[in-house]
Amino acid sequence: MTDAPGGDVASVDSVLVALADPTRRQLLDLLAAQGEATATTLAERLPVSRQAVVKHLAVLDAAGLVSGARVGREVRYAVRPAALDATARWMATLAADWDRRLANIKRVAEAAERDSR
Repeated sequence: MTDAPGGDVASVDSVLVALADPTRRQLLDLLAAQGEATATTLAERLPVSRQAVVKHLAVLDAAGLVSGARVGREVRYAVRPAALDATARWMATLAADWDRRLANIKRVAEAAERDSR
């Protein structure tokens, strides 16, 4: 992978690894829609056990995508968008770089075609 803006390659890598799993993406969708929820509440909406949800939430937390806050006996999870925003910026930079490269290739190809006429 190329360097991320700000040099935080490990952060982008951990976000991409976390997002690679469809269950974790579903968890993020649910949390984004609900604002916050417990692992038990989230497990009721998914075809996996509460223990599996807790493990997935730990991966999301390590990647900086969610945070858990203890409220009484419960841990309530919420989305933290900063890590996702940083990854989106890295992807946008990468896309812009490829767009520039493709535009250069197009210019060279069009110039070669004009010169061959």
